[in-house]
Amino acid sequence: MIILGIDPGLAIVGYGVIEYQAPSFKTLAYGAITTPAHTPVEDRLSEIFDGMTELIEMYHPADMAIEELFFNTNTTTGITVAEARGVALLAARRQKVRIFEYTPLQVKQAVVGYGRAEKKQVQTMIQTILNLKALPKLDDTADALAIAVCHAHTGCSRIRDFYNIR
Repeated sequence: MIILGIDPGLAIVGYGVIEYQAPSFKTLAYGAITTPAHTPVEDRLSEIFDGMTELIEMYHPADMAIEELFFNTNTTTGITVAEARGVALLAARRQKVRIFEYTPLQVKQAVVGYGRAEKKQVQTMIQTILNLKALPKLDDTADALAIAVCHAHTGCSRIRDFYNIR
């Protein structure tokens, strides 16, 4: 099964594409869709949609795993991230890709085994699990790979089928 992991953002949308056949992982691609600052939001959202559509058409993922939003104190940033996340969801839905959402706590639990793990612990585990020679340069990319691995560990399990989740 091919899984597209997404860490949504307006400036940077991290992505990771993995192939999972229990218990093996194969990394197909990872990187980021970036949009330039000081560009109208609607243009940035359009670039994200186009980039997402291109990724989906290139790799044909069965599932997309995306991080649920967590609002801290800056709701203005949260709103623009929510808009970018919505565009990613729309691109996946248009291409008939199944969508699954995970909280940061769920991702850390699935990847590290501890829901309060530090970012560096998650990155190290992703490098190990996916047998990467080096850590991805952007945190957003490493996070996207972690979201994809989380889905492989939880969303692709027989537990999902037993409970008939999505």
